[in-house]
Amino acid sequence: MSTMKFCRECNNILYPKEDRESRILLYACRNCDHQEVADNNCVYRNEIHHAVGERSQVLQDVAADPTLPRTKSVRCAQCNHGEAVFFQATSRGEEGMTLFFVCCNPNCGHRWRD
Repeated sequence: MSTMKFCRECNNILYPKEDRESRILLYACRNCDHQEVADNNCVYRNEIHHAVGERSQVLQDVAADPTLPRTKSVRCAQCNHGEAVFFQATSRGEEGMTLFFVCCNPNCGHRWRD
């Protein structure tokens, strides 16, 4: 990925610009008319790195998500609460989808799969 680029003429920031006729990416100055061809077509890259504890917090937060379906037909094995949120996702190293449950008791947050 390229770093921030600056104009050789006036030292202002160069912004990505598309040249539709030539079908190439340019970096153009908004202050003067300076333009240069981009050496890389990647303009922005967002890398997300998760800490181990952060992933478990995400699963506990799903119990408060009002958009996820809830069921009262299962009981939590840890606290015996009668409501859980459920969703489907792929498990590591497995093919197909797995049904996950998260206890809706705010003091529990136990998660299990079907």
